[in-house]
Amino acid sequence: MRPTSGHDEHGRHDEHGEHGGHGRYRGHGGYDCDVLVIGGGIVGLSTAYAITRAAPGTRVTVLEKEPGPARHQTGRNSGVIHSGIYYRPGSLKARFAVRGAAEMVKFCAEYGIPHAVTGKLIVATERAELPRLHALVQRGRENGIPVRELGAAQIAEYEPAVRGLAAIHVATTGTCDYVAVARQLADASGAEIRYGSQVLRVDRRPGLGVAVRTRSGEVVRGRVMVNCAGLHCDEIARATGDDPGMRIVPFRGEYYELARPELVRGLVYPVPDPAFPFLGVHLTRGIDGSVHLGPNAVPALAREGYGWGVIRPRELGATLAWPGSWHIARRHWRYGGGELRRSLSKAAFTAAVRRMLPAVTEDDLVPAPAGVRAQAVLSDGTLVDDFLIRETPRAVHVLNAPSPAATAALPIGREVARRALTALADDPLPSRRP
Repeated sequence: MRPTSGHDEHGRHDEHGEHGGHGRYRGHGGYDCDVLVIGGGIVGLSTAYAITRAAPGTRVTVLEKEPGPARHQTGRNSGVIHSGIYYRPGSLKARFAVRGAAEMVKFCAEYGIPHAVTGKLIVATERAELPRLHALVQRGRENGIPVRELGAAQIAEYEPAVRGLAAIHVATTGTCDYVAVARQLADASGAEIRYGSQVLRVDRRPGLGVAVRTRSGEVVRGRVMVNCAGLHCDEIARATGDDPGMRIVPFRGEYYELARPELVRGLVYPVPDPAFPFLGVHLTRGIDGSVHLGPNAVPALAREGYGWGVIRPRELGATLAWPGSWHIARRHWRYGGGELRRSLSKAAFTAAVRRMLPAVTEDDLVPAPAGVRAQAVLSDGTLVDDFLIRETPRAVHVLNAPSPAATAALPIGREVARRALTALADDPLPSRRP
């Protein structure tokens, strides 16, 4: 929907009444909706979808600043349906990824969304990685994930061009079109989706619910607000009057496309460094048959900094002013230096890929679009590892939901919806329905 009109994206009149661009209350009770969701990525749309299914008749409005859904983290990743093997048993990531992977495959099948369950290899190329590979086997089994251990010669059964000392095969990993998933969630949610609606101010007052003013001057009022703003979630939390206790530090993930996609059959990952939430440079055959290599992870100079030339001084200044950023730099400068080198040197990036795929050459690497990870960082430099959802009066904030959030979108959406509906039930404000 255009933010200043009373018509939806198909040109139909908004059934909820006159538009509120001048700050007028609309409809019975003075509220445009029961739940106001900020952010039209896969988590925000899944939340809207879950609310309308759990509580039919609940009025949900989604505000998305871009002209369509899934323009940032959701639409700029490798499209992998993660198994959940990496995540600490009992964590939200582990529980939601394992459950979400199965649900995502079922959702894609139900709605005819392109997807494939290919399985993946996690390959150790150095002896120092073998204990970490074995630890992943144990973690996978604790999370209920089928894992097959492979010797060096057995790797070729799955990936003839890949080399390593040992590997594990995870059968439940796959790929899908997450942008198509987000569009389907939007269509099936029954929510009012307003694209081109960038939030500038949030006003939460006792007895008045939550009012949001967009860049166009429109005011939208809801009884409860859900913050799924991804790269800007901490800013929205502060605008609401809440201290999120963290800051989003953006990391750009840089990709190449493989000019000889026949070298890779499915998904191939290195053994990750347990100190980081990043999974290293991996090989991903997408649903369109192309193979992407990456991502490399470097600090972004803007929250939507998809290249070194994108610099937003205010956002960069806020990142540099956050103590956690300097703690990360001091603690992990060696790791960061390697990532920076691969960003600036195609030869260094190629060398990282050749550890697993020795046949690749620099000429095989074609630059591909980058993504940005919204990483929550605490003031002491701790990178928040698990999903982070916090509740405050009449607000639910999703403050850390990077990968595997797309995989886990359906269970995350249900969890956020549960909290939002609880807040709605506890809210003494009258519904705007007659």
